[in-house]
Amino acid sequence: MKSKFLTLIAIGLITIMSGCTTVDNRDPLEGINRGVYKFNDVSDKAVFKPIAGAYKAVMPSPVRSGVNNFFANLKTFVTSINQVLQFKFNKAAESAGRFVINSTVGIAGLFDVASKQGIPQYKEDFGQTLGYWGVGNGAYLVIPFLGPSTLRDGAGFIAEAYTVDPIGYIDDPRTRNIVLGTKFIDARAELLPGSDLLDEAALDPYSFMRDAYLQRRANQVADGEVTKTNDGFEADDSLKSK
Repeated sequence: MKSKFLTLIAIGLITIMSGCTTVDNRDPLEGINRGVYKFNDVSDKAVFKPIAGAYKAVMPSPVRSGVNNFFANLKTFVTSINQVLQFKFNKAAESAGRFVINSTVGIAGLFDVASKQGIPQYKEDFGQTLGYWGVGNGAYLVIPFLGPSTLRDGAGFIAEAYTVDPIGYIDDPRTRNIVLGTKFIDARAELLPGSDLLDEAALDPYSFMRDAYLQRRANQVADGEVTKTNDGFEADDSLKSK
């Protein structure tokens, strides 16, 4: 309980700090971030990418699809909570219905029955919720093993993991770690084609990934209606109207 309380205090401080970073200084931690990015890149190429490749090669497509559907279904539950927090009640009802259908008829989410019934799939997280209510990105941040983020999104990730993510409620640490590891490898396997393209196309993969991440998050927070600044780049989330 004490550790969770301290975590929530840390989240509050990070969220406050997120509003202190200006639009023109989104990457004040670039020196540190580039070091972490290099560490992640080396670790990925040496360990995680080969494991993800082996996973994709060995596991039959239906099994991989079932695993991916399972984790996507858990994400739908998290999405519905965030949609309620953003007062998107109609979409929250759709996401909740999708979760119930896939969790029951779809056998714990292994089968995406809801999509076949035409129920839309949304993705919302607590970082987007904070952005919706005007909390700025804060400094760009590269997290070890997890990759690109911001102070706001990092705080949102921690808050989500401790509060609404069903995986966080698995009591047995060994089982929880196995589930988290499987989720990580499944997500990495889905990104295999894109990682090769990034290495080949970008002169500076770090800058490319940073700019792409920030633009994508701005788009997600604004539900696709991104405000442009005079120089053609997306404005900071905190400058957009809700």
